[in-house]
Amino acid sequence: MKQVPSFLLAGVAMATLLPFAWAHFRLLEPQSWLVENDLGDPQKLGPCGGTSANAGVLTNIVNKVQGGQKLHIKVQETVFHPGHYRIALAVNSRAELPADPPANTRDSDKGPWSVSAPIQNPPQIPVLADGLFPHTSKRADPWETDVRIPNVNCDRCTLQITQFMAEHGVNKDGGYYYHHCADLQIAADPSEPVDTRWTAKK
Repeated sequence: MKQVPSFLLAGVAMATLLPFAWAHFRLLEPQSWLVENDLGDPQKLGPCGGTSANAGVLTNIVNKVQGGQKLHIKVQETVFHPGHYRIALAVNSRAELPADPPANTRDSDKGPWSVSAPIQNPPQIPVLADGLFPHTSKRADPWETDVRIPNVNCDRCTLQITQFMAEHGVNKDGGYYYHHCADLQIAADPSEPVDTRWTAKK
């Protein structure tokens, strides 16, 4: 495991100027399982968004995906904070999604303040990609990447995208993370072997 940079200098400035600035992001592709507002809310509660006060409204969208192929991921950060993103996939149950890694913190006059978080390198199942889009400054354009989907069959898998925020206070529902998910229907490529490491149920 490696650590992301501490963002200390940038973070100190942010903490001084914007001590209560909470980061947010929207999941643009694939389509989210929840209706998101312009900021991407509700998104604090793990593993898939909502809050303890607002579970959110279902979109009932199931994105159809070809197993063994790349899936385009597109997120828009709507409120800036330094940090990075992680993508994971649960094929049988959302209980398979990994817990948010414990953040390294420093003391501040507002309580614990996040500095960094572990990154899986290389990623281990069920994580597809980690340490994505590390940044210390605001970005107007969306973040985009492609991740390879395992060659499995599942009627309703869960793709999870989490955002770790450095130089951030604890939020009640999500700690130092925000969460979005998308429901996927994956059809395995019949010309390729099924990836049994994921133990997907047909």
